[in-house]
Amino acid sequence: MFVGVLRVRLSIPGARSLKDKRRVVLSFKERLAAKLRVSVAEVGDLDNPGLSTLGIAVVSNEAAQCDRVLEEAAHAAGTLANAILVDRSTEIIPMGTLQNDITKTRLHDPAEDDPEEDAEP
Repeated sequence: MFVGVLRVRLSIPGARSLKDKRRVVLSFKERLAAKLRVSVAEVGDLDNPGLSTLGIAVVSNEAAQCDRVLEEAAHAAGTLANAILVDRSTEIIPMGTLQNDITKTRLHDPAEDDPEEDAEP
């Protein structure tokens, strides 16, 4: 399993207020989430109407697929009519494989404890 993360920083020159900024950011977030099925969150520059930093994440069983999706997201950010892409950073994180079948893994349930096992003689 791979987790792909893209951080984009946008300059929003036409935004005079946080409300103006939110309109641009929300529209972009909704389009990305619907088109690419990614998770998107504003993660920085929250109080600055002229800038926005967004985190975009995707999970896949192939690193190349993560890279393709995040490249498409970066391209979409770079072609926004009312914002300028000023920085971007991508990271693909391998999460490893499960060695055991997850259905065989059990968590400790205190309700199953035998009270007589804990009793002192």
